[in-house]
Amino acid sequence: MPRTTKKKAAKKGKKGFSILGDGKSSRGDDEESLPKDEAGRLKIKRQYQELLGIRMAKLAGRILNRERIDKTVEGIYFICVSCQKVCHNLDEGLVEDPDNARNICVPCSTGAGGKDANRS
Repeated sequence: MPRTTKKKAAKKGKKGFSILGDGKSSRGDDEESLPKDEAGRLKIKRQYQELLGIRMAKLAGRILNRERIDKTVEGIYFICVSCQKVCHNLDEGLVEDPDNARNICVPCSTGAGGKDANRS
């Protein structure tokens, strides 16, 4: 028997049986209300917070990762100097430091936190 028939038979078997029924995964209402890309960024931010743990204060202001979203848009994960949270330039915005040591999110730069972070 040729191999192609075995692959076709295996694919047919996978379509017929499903543990979840219709193949849709169940998610919380929070993630379903957000677009897919925003939910993905939120998940990555949580993973960075868990991974870095107590080193968040030490790495504050640094860029963690750059990603190419499409040919013209670049996404940047960074830790804000002021609020010390993992931020993304498409969600919170980015006020970039030329030395890449004191990057800050837009909400902190417009508020009182931004003034304190830029002093030293």
